[in-house]
Amino acid sequence: MKRALVSVSDKTGLVEFVKGLQDLGWEIIATGGTQKLLDSNGVKTIGISEVTGFPEICDGRVKTLHPKVHGGILARRDIPEHMATLKENGIQTIELVCVNLYPFKQTIAKPDVTMEDAIENIDIGGPSMVRSAAKNWKDVNIVCDPADYDTVLAELRENGWTSDETRLKLSAKAYTHTAEYDMMIASYMRGKAGLNEKLFLEYDLKQPLRYGENPHQDAKFFAAQEKTPYSLAFARQIQGKELSYNNIQDANAALNVVRDFDEPFCVALKHMNPCGAAVGKTIEEAWQAAYEADKVSIYGGIVAVNRELTAEVARGMKPIFLEIVIAPSFSPEALEILSSKTNLRVLEVDMTKSDKPVPQYISVNGGMLAQKLDTNVEDIKAEMCVTKAKPDNAILDDLEFGWKIVKHVKSNAIAVVRDGHTIGVGAGQTNRVGSAEIALKEAQNAGFSDGLTLASDGFLPFGDTVALAAQYGVKAIVQPGGSIRDEESIRKADELGIIMLFTGVRHFKH
Repeated sequence: MKRALVSVSDKTGLVEFVKGLQDLGWEIIATGGTQKLLDSNGVKTIGISEVTGFPEICDGRVKTLHPKVHGGILARRDIPEHMATLKENGIQTIELVCVNLYPFKQTIAKPDVTMEDAIENIDIGGPSMVRSAAKNWKDVNIVCDPADYDTVLAELRENGWTSDETRLKLSAKAYTHTAEYDMMIASYMRGKAGLNEKLFLEYDLKQPLRYGENPHQDAKFFAAQEKTPYSLAFARQIQGKELSYNNIQDANAALNVVRDFDEPFCVALKHMNPCGAAVGKTIEEAWQAAYEADKVSIYGGIVAVNRELTAEVARGMKPIFLEIVIAPSFSPEALEILSSKTNLRVLEVDMTKSDKPVPQYISVNGGMLAQKLDTNVEDIKAEMCVTKAKPDNAILDDLEFGWKIVKHVKSNAIAVVRDGHTIGVGAGQTNRVGSAEIALKEAQNAGFSDGLTLASDGFLPFGDTVALAAQYGVKAIVQPGGSIRDEESIRKADELGIIMLFTGVRHFKH
């Protein structure tokens, strides 16, 4: 008679699974709470102490760590010496182990958890049984995921035993289960001990991608286990084609821009750089101003808003070729309008504000960079002014808007702004003057030649950028400051009557 050992924390579907085994003539060995559940549901079980001949001790810390358990699991059925040893010691084989582990993750997620509570939810016997069964997968089924119950039962009913392919997959899943469990415990204990020389990451496959950055590159999209706001990994795709690798990169960049704004805001983005952005009294105003900021670059781009996307905004978007539209919600009328563009990807994303630090990981050849995502948002104040000319409230508003936008533009970065929307963006040049020329010429080509503000992601150590800005009608500049040649740019600003503010903070974006 075949035997199954059952000891689970997650009891989803357990009774039905074990009843299925019992109906096939299997004996059921069970421990603690699992045995109580099965007994109360009419399943006849054998207590673990009946198998080991030894009581559970130390408040249940020691119950399955016994040769009559692990010998029955680990003995190779194709080695006569192993089987003879079992017979000599009165050990019966165990053909199926159904185990999942103490809820350590759920325990440490509790806001008032103590270290003592966490320690008591570190499973010892469970991982040992899982690993033993997984090691001996040719002879033993290890089932740690309730999602596998039906597959195992179906094969047992049809063939009397499971296939090699199924048992190998179960073994791989079992080692994954224990690896994830140990990683959680290690991370928790290392945090308590103040150790930080290791980085443990855990992501689950969300979807395979058709290809990566280019068609010859393989790619997959993985999602973190913990749901977070402003995350594409947990977005709801309402319609449209499958997201590509580049779509995901661009959409993520758009969400990082949106994160920094509380007032109604819209950003159009292309190749991870904002090409048009605006605030407004309403989301309709913000959308229209962002679109007007650069009607050319928005073509084939991504648009994200931080308010419900309305029918009026949807009607404005409909004639334009866009790859993705992102919002925290969509009105039914807006979805109806956008539904005619069947290829347009429409994504609903949680935009709940949170002060929790956001980790950011960037892979490099043979290594990984880790930092906190740059979520700092500075208030631009009159006290930051370093020139003779001083800003009024309207100028401060534009400087603050430009400062928020330039943070999300590839360095070297320049954003030119007027009346709460971008009118020129210069990104990714090898020198700041080059970026300024691009942004200022965009503004000029759009018909703007006075009353402009300029934001730079890095300091301006020379007067050349200031002089260039003055030629295009810039009246105020915001920059980090901090160069040993700050005085040169300040003198040039004073000479030309330009207002200049130093934030004392930089926002490089590589």
